[in-house]
Amino acid sequence: MKLQGKVALVLGAVKGIGRGIGLALAHEGVSLALTRHDWSESFGQMEIAFGHTGADHEIFDVNLLEIDAIERLIVRVKERFGRLDILINNIERGGWPVVHGAYVQDQWDLEMATTLRAKRWVFDLALPLLQSSGDGAVINFSSIAGVCGRSGPAAALFNDGYAAASRGISMLTETWARMGAPHVRVNEIMLGVMETRHAQGTRGWETVLTGKEKAAIVDHTLLGRTGTVEDVVKAVLFMLRDAPYMTGSVLRLDGGYTLGGEGVPPMPPGIL
Repeated sequence: MKLQGKVALVLGAVKGIGRGIGLALAHEGVSLALTRHDWSESFGQMEIAFGHTGADHEIFDVNLLEIDAIERLIVRVKERFGRLDILINNIERGGWPVVHGAYVQDQWDLEMATTLRAKRWVFDLALPLLQSSGDGAVINFSSIAGVCGRSGPAAALFNDGYAAASRGISMLTETWARMGAPHVRVNEIMLGVMETRHAQGTRGWETVLTGKEKAAIVDHTLLGRTGTVEDVVKAVLFMLRDAPYMTGSVLRLDGGYTLGGEGVPPMPPGIL
């Protein structure tokens, strides 16, 4: 996909990974529909950052937990840009066990509604526009919580509902790839422990986890570090620009966390 002149809808673009992706697409010549709702203290920084790119963009204040609001969003995107080529399905909410403590129903419902339900309705309502593009692309974001759950060194990070919702995203990615084919590619990036999303720049990492707990997570990661926004941006650009034959796939971007904790011994001498 040639990105110059395309139109992208980037969810959760107010800061962190969403903002990083949006800025990278802006520098590639993509026109941007950007959403925000929470983190109002970051609104000003968001506006300045995208204003400096010179890219054609509009910021939409929308609560994606409201299906009617999603419908209005897609209508406004069509009216404003006339088309949609790329959907960056970057919306989630995952409570940390070490931050929130014992589960209550509201926290479970919020994690499911944000991480899973909102993604589904955005995709469903945006699909006709993406199909009209003739060369559309969707990137869903999930977490390795869907693989490892509340276990190991990352047990302090991943609530059960968030983990279950992340596992569900992979099923939706495959279903949506079938629905979108052949004109819309749908892929998924499964994130590990990343800055601004479970690592540096989050309340839990900066103020709650002990140095020992953070070291255990890094030591369990084969590459020996947490992920960066730049790591995610590079993966997104690869999927959009350089992987035209990829759809229905999951790219696990976790520095080898899910493979950590187990060594590979030398081959035994055998008996023959």
